[in-house]
Amino acid sequence: MWVEDSGSFRKVHTSFIWATLLVVFLGLLALSSATVSSKEFTVSPLLLKQLFWVLTGFLAYGICALVPLRTFEDTSYLLYGLGVALLVVVLVLGDVTKGSRRWIELGFFNFQPSEVMKLFVVLALAKCLELRDPEERLGVRGLLVPLALALAPVALVMLEPDLGTAVSILFISGSMVLFFGVRKKLLVTLIALGLGLMPIGWLALKDYQRSRILTFIDPARDPLGSGYHILQSKIAVGSGGWVGKGYFQGTQSKLQFLPEKHTDFIFSVFAEEWGFLGAIVLLVAYGMLLYYGLSIARSTKSSFSSLLAVGIILGLFFQVLINVGMVMGLMPVVGIPLPLMSYGGTSMIMTLASLGILQNIHRSSFVF
Repeated sequence: MWVEDSGSFRKVHTSFIWATLLVVFLGLLALSSATVSSKEFTVSPLLLKQLFWVLTGFLAYGICALVPLRTFEDTSYLLYGLGVALLVVVLVLGDVTKGSRRWIELGFFNFQPSEVMKLFVVLALAKCLELRDPEERLGVRGLLVPLALALAPVALVMLEPDLGTAVSILFISGSMVLFFGVRKKLLVTLIALGLGLMPIGWLALKDYQRSRILTFIDPARDPLGSGYHILQSKIAVGSGGWVGKGYFQGTQSKLQFLPEKHTDFIFSVFAEEWGFLGAIVLLVAYGMLLYYGLSIARSTKSSFSSLLAVGIILGLFFQVLINVGMVMGLMPVVGIPLPLMSYGGTSMIMTLASLGILQNIHRSSFVF
């Protein structure tokens, strides 16, 4: 689907834009309810801030869609280095909130470098893998540089600590490497090695992180402590029924039973008020973004563009999968926001900027 224009937007993937707008709109509906305690419509300060981040994000979307794609390729390593430097800065100068050092205070804005790093590591890996022969699958040598590019930010993010973002970066990196191709014997070896290192990984986790995993297995083991979040979330989602309790009528959020309702558990608020059918509409919108994004990745002739599109769209898919699974009790509770829905400036701006790059790849390929 195209929109003809004499300017730089010669052909625009309008279906991709409409799907993005739908998710953002539903997110604002949920946030407007999650950030007030009354059952009457009120514009909260957090909603006004989120509206500003949305507008800023769409500005970033437009810029990333217009900038020559070659610019991203030429500056990929530079941006990666900048991202790593910011992760170091946040460990030294960042504000400590709830035991984690993840944000840099900029006065009017708490900047989260790890959200920026999700995109920058995709750019660096796309550039790195593009330089290799696509007909030859990666062996041990070929995997060393991509592995280093992925593990450096993962290690820094784990020091914050932020397990959710670290796992996201690992998933994104692994998806791009698998998309490029890895020798079968090496892949089997890596899987076996990963399984063998799981006990060590368990010991490396913080106490609260281990508690979250144990709570996932048995939420009732600590219903007023580590299990409280997920139990209240499941009540909210389940009580929504088929059509929900109605806009601004959710009891779990309005009566303050649901923690972190405007960030990690925003889907619980939405599902309680709009029910199963509303949740399906939201998930279909995310599915449309995934479908269009993978179509763009498959159709472009550029190896860099294809790898970049895969990294962006599968990173988005992973965050949706983990967040929705988390609030429904299907996965452990980790700090992963729901893209385009959860409150947060850095996440909103970087997600829309990433989708703008996908629009750029489409525009450069003219595949739709």
